[in-house]
Amino acid sequence: MAHIITVGNEKGGSGKSTTSMHVATALARMGHRVGGLDLDVRQRSFGRYLENRTAFCRRMGIDLPTPLLGRPGDGPDPLTPALEALERDCDFILLDCPGSHTRLSQMAHSLADTLITPMNDSFVDFDLLARISPEGEVQGPSIYAEMVWNARQMRGQAGAGPIDWLVLRNRLGSQQMHNKRKVGGALADLSRRIGFRVAPGFSERVVFRELFPNGLTLLDLKDAGGETMSMSHIAARQELRDLIAELRLPGVRIAF
Repeated sequence: MAHIITVGNEKGGSGKSTTSMHVATALARMGHRVGGLDLDVRQRSFGRYLENRTAFCRRMGIDLPTPLLGRPGDGPDPLTPALEALERDCDFILLDCPGSHTRLSQMAHSLADTLITPMNDSFVDFDLLARISPEGEVQGPSIYAEMVWNARQMRGQAGAGPIDWLVLRNRLGSQQMHNKRKVGGALADLSRRIGFRVAPGFSERVVFRELFPNGLTLLDLKDAGGETMSMSHIAARQELRDLIAELRLPGVRIAF
């Protein structure tokens, strides 16, 4: 069976689609067979990203490793048929969830072998994971953490394995060190209570927004036109390499 990677967070703007595209493409470039489902049926940023990539390759007459894009079906169980269609050809299937609580998102979390939760490094995003006092003390899990807990219970009842949950601290700035330490301390406390790992994600970089119209990632820059890698690009590439290593996915050896 394919290993399912769910990228979820009930808050928009946390970097879910950017994370989804870079993880899926990195795996494809390393020779793994990768499929993807965009479960944000309204905005479809991940799906549009992959469609832009296919269109770019067609225009340029090049062949870049590209994840297969499936589509959720209709009816009472829209995910199972789409997953079964992808599983025949895929080692990994990535599910990109919307920034809201939906039935599709709930189902995707219960199916996750690996769960990636990107969050901006602020207490606004932290509030979806846990309630916190003005003094910085964690008071208890919040709505998103409770949803993950329910997903874990559903997997346990079904006899499935545990969810390996990784929280990514995106947009870590070099300034505001006091706030960074407070958020980091609160995450460390919460991770011990409810069982997730914490890792640095992607910094705020213009390149991520520039790549979307052509469906490219940091790993495609040389193949797609010979653009010279800047120091910012090299640093972002290292962030992606660190993320893939931190995911600890089965059978994956980093080769980029």
